[in-house]
Order: sequence, then structure tokens, then C-alpha cells
Amino acid sequence: MSTAEFDRRMLEALICPRSGASLEYDAARQELVSKAAGLAYPIRNGIPIMLIDEARALEEAPGA
Repeated sequence: MSTAEFDRRMLEALICPRSGASLEYDAARQELVSKAAGLAYPIRNGIPIMLIDEARALEEAPGA
């Protein structure tokens, strides 16, 4: 595993700082997604950035 690759085992320990909910790993976008909070936290150089100010708001699904 390269140093820039995200270790999926971290998901067991990480929770959303806003909602306290579990996170889902989005490999394509290199993000950890909190559906409960509607936020996606970026992963940079293999490190999750768990700051609310750095998170991207999720787009609402059409018709939601």
C-alpha cells in the first residue's frame, strides 16, 4: 500500500464530527461521506480531513 492510499480500516474508528454517524468511503471521489449530515470529507494524501469547514455539502437527489 502506498502512503497516499486510504486505509479502509480507519472507517471503523472514524465518525462524522457533525452528526456522530458512521461514514462511507467513496473511492472515486476520495471522500468519506456522512449521509446523516449531508457532508463529504476529503481524503488528501491518504489522510481524511475531518473538519466541517473542509467538508463538501452533498447535492440533494432530484425530487428529494
